[in-house]
Amino acid sequence: MKTQLIPTDFIAAVNDIKLAILQARARAAQVSNVEALKLYFFVGGYISKKTRSAKWGTGAIHALSERLQVELPGLRGFSSSGIKRMRSFYEAWSPHLIIRPTALGEFSDETKAAFLKIGFSFHTSILEHTQDLEARLYYVLACARQSWSHCELVRHLRADDYHHVGSLPNNFAKTLPMVQATKAVRSFRDEYLLELINLDNVDAIHDQDVDERVLSRGLVANIEKTIAALGGNDFCFMGREKRLIVEGEELFIDLLFYHRSLQAMVAIELKMGKFRASYLGQLSQYLSVLDATERKPYENPSIGLLLCEKMSKPVVQLTVQGYSQPIGIATYQALNKIPEPYKALAPVIDGVRRLLVEEKNAEKKAAKKGRRK
Repeated sequence: MKTQLIPTDFIAAVNDIKLAILQARARAAQVSNVEALKLYFFVGGYISKKTRSAKWGTGAIHALSERLQVELPGLRGFSSSGIKRMRSFYEAWSPHLIIRPTALGEFSDETKAAFLKIGFSFHTSILEHTQDLEARLYYVLACARQSWSHCELVRHLRADDYHHVGSLPNNFAKTLPMVQATKAVRSFRDEYLLELINLDNVDAIHDQDVDERVLSRGLVANIEKTIAALGGNDFCFMGREKRLIVEGEELFIDLLFYHRSLQAMVAIELKMGKFRASYLGQLSQYLSVLDATERKPYENPSIGLLLCEKMSKPVVQLTVQGYSQPIGIATYQALNKIPEPYKALAPVIDGVRRLLVEEKNAEKKAAKKGRRK
């Protein structure tokens, strides 16, 4: 029996055909989505005209849904609530566009492509969480550009990205080249929602270092959610309490990330309570050491992000201008209550906090005794 020889270009052929299949599937899905959006827009317009003119009563949509299920068994998406969402879809967008095979009314080519790329469930969530056109377009474009899942979109909607992205006090225009500064401003928020971080009873500890340690550990323990809160896949985690040494002195950065789009390290400092000007001096020192000891020749200057619980934006904006390293300042919100499934762990969490405080107090006492000797 003759042995079948595999052609030398066999692997290349497999890859080429695989790519063609995936591209064809993507095109088919895109065409299917466009047709679905056109259908929902048409149905929404039809129902809007019938119900808003008082020709149809309040029970007509429910009756229509039931009748469609009889006429088309197994039909999905046309429940009474689904039909009402189609009506909302039409009424929200009809003043601005008419869906056609190749045109979307008044919008740019990128916006048209983004609008048709995302599914109806994405459009529904955007309409439910936003009121004005600019906000809706922001999420449509962001969702298409970054290929968010529906869960990611909802998380960004809850965090109110539209009002918070690019609004943080910073000195980027002064400390970075214009293109990099513009990109940096768009990469950060002025407020972050740090989920699964519980700070109940934290005021009772009366030790800011311990409090911030608890916070940073919680963020690292849920690093995937932390990265999502910071802005998604551009952030790559490099370490917690990153140790730097300069002239024999040890420095520790709370959290260190690398930002792929900015091609720069991002040092994050976590502070409890209100903003203090002294925090910027500390963060500025960290950035100088990072650039001198860790930064690669092809990387851009390291950026600092200070997270505190409260701040006065006008005061912070003026204060940060006095520093030569790029720094942004934002606030954060942590959970005030432990989620229901984790309430049983509350005694354990409190015990860990007490142990941290006791450990730190013991270290202070030992240091005092050593000085007396």
